[in-house]
Amino acid sequence: MTSVRSLILGSAAGLLAMGGAQAADLPVKAKAIEYVKVCSLYGAGFWYIPGTDTCIKLGGYLRVDTTFNAGGTQNLPAWSGDPGQGNRYHDYFSTRSRLALTVDTRTATEYGVVRTFGQGDFTFDTLGGATFNPNSINSSLPVAGSNLLYSAGGGYVAFEFGFIQFAGFTFGRSASAFATPWHGYPGNNTSFLLGGHDTVTGVNNIQYTAQLGNGVSATIGLDDPTVYNRTSVYNLGPSGLAPGGISGIGLSGNAYAGVHAPDVVGNLRVDQAWGLFQISGAAHEVSGSYNILNSTAAPAGAVGLPGAAPTALSEISGHPKTKWGGAVMAALQVKNIPTGPGDDIKLDATYAIGNTKQVISTSGGSPSFAMFGGSGIGAYQSIGLGVTTDAVYLPAFAGGDGSLKLTKAWGVRGAFNHNWDPYWSSSLWGSYSSVRYDGTVGDLTTAKGMYCAAFSAIHPGLGVTYTCDPSFNAAQLGTITRWTPVKNLTFSAELAWFHLDQKSSGTSVFGPGAPKPTAVYEFKDQNTVSLNLRVQRNF
Repeated sequence: MTSVRSLILGSAAGLLAMGGAQAADLPVKAKAIEYVKVCSLYGAGFWYIPGTDTCIKLGGYLRVDTTFNAGGTQNLPAWSGDPGQGNRYHDYFSTRSRLALTVDTRTATEYGVVRTFGQGDFTFDTLGGATFNPNSINSSLPVAGSNLLYSAGGGYVAFEFGFIQFAGFTFGRSASAFATPWHGYPGNNTSFLLGGHDTVTGVNNIQYTAQLGNGVSATIGLDDPTVYNRTSVYNLGPSGLAPGGISGIGLSGNAYAGVHAPDVVGNLRVDQAWGLFQISGAAHEVSGSYNILNSTAAPAGAVGLPGAAPTALSEISGHPKTKWGGAVMAALQVKNIPTGPGDDIKLDATYAIGNTKQVISTSGGSPSFAMFGGSGIGAYQSIGLGVTTDAVYLPAFAGGDGSLKLTKAWGVRGAFNHNWDPYWSSSLWGSYSSVRYDGTVGDLTTAKGMYCAAFSAIHPGLGVTYTCDPSFNAAQLGTITRWTPVKNLTFSAELAWFHLDQKSSGTSVFGPGAPKPTAVYEFKDQNTVSLNLRVQRNF
């Protein structure tokens, strides 16, 4: 009996112990998990940052380019350097891989939406861009700007947009108020369509936009002109003795002074269902540094002063008086045209005085042109030159009047964009640009006269074997076809033609720079054609 009772009590104790253990193993009520919520206030892709009332969107693209017979990636025409010369250093093709990441945040406030936006690009290009010249890629030479970023495991990170928007104001790196929504891309892949303004990668600025109702808005802004809104100022008598300082391909050192004032820019825009119309304006300060400057730049690979660098005589030599230039632009987009759904036409036209970057514009700096080709009159080769400046001047003790002569320019560009079906589309695009240096040869108080006097110092035969005129025109025409087999994945092929219409004629004996020899060259118009293939995935 005692044994039975002990068994029953032991079993009961075991059951209680088991029950206690199981009770201890029961889960404790966890804190509520805060799941990410979709934010529908600002369109697809936004979600709330957990614990805040701020919405965020992450995006970007991955792009791969291969360009043939060009001056670099993104369909840069072979209009200067080794590609313009077509010498043995020129790469027949160049490549680029780029990953762009964007961050867009928005918060509703009693003052309206507070927005921040930023974009960073991770890029790897062909070493040297489109040349294997040691002056561009050899680290053993003391060459400024050696392009060594694209060695194995290299590449670079670029910062494009980065701005804050609040109560109509924009602060930071954003598109200029002068720009159209399409910048330099009315229908093209190439980042080098001339004829108008392009700040597609952003410029440091402060601007205010007022919404006037019915799709009408007005914007005024202050742009930092240093990087995107300046070309060059040429001192055409930097030695202080006589006109000179011009290289074999017509270039001189940049004699711009420091920035004293921002560019004042603005636009009035009508953006409605039928399309867009915009008028833009810009005021731009043009200022020269000093009258006496270094007159001969150190050659590539050598140690020495660059062209237009100051000397011990610079400050006491005086300087030209500052002038203001500017530009105006009219732009038009027409939507819903009869050729098909989604088709449109984009056009813009620009006129500039002393603000040439508003016309000879790319997504980077403004180019000058030096293109070579064949000659049918017995010269070694032909050459086409085009010099891009905001102004030129010739100091009084070098024979001029010492004042800035502002360069004039105008341009038109546009595209017709057509959708064949939901998967295939094409664009036909083009531009025409003109740069003018006023005056006559022999008159050293005019832009043309002083430039040609400096040019003739190392290009013998002015008025005998050749006529001089630094003015030029540039024409571009291209077509692109895109295939989008699935949403946000596009394959494209773009064929582009560039024509340089330079105004000098005849021949001269000179050296355009290594590897070209000193020989007889004919001044002649030039052409080049390039092909760009691209695949891009947006996300």
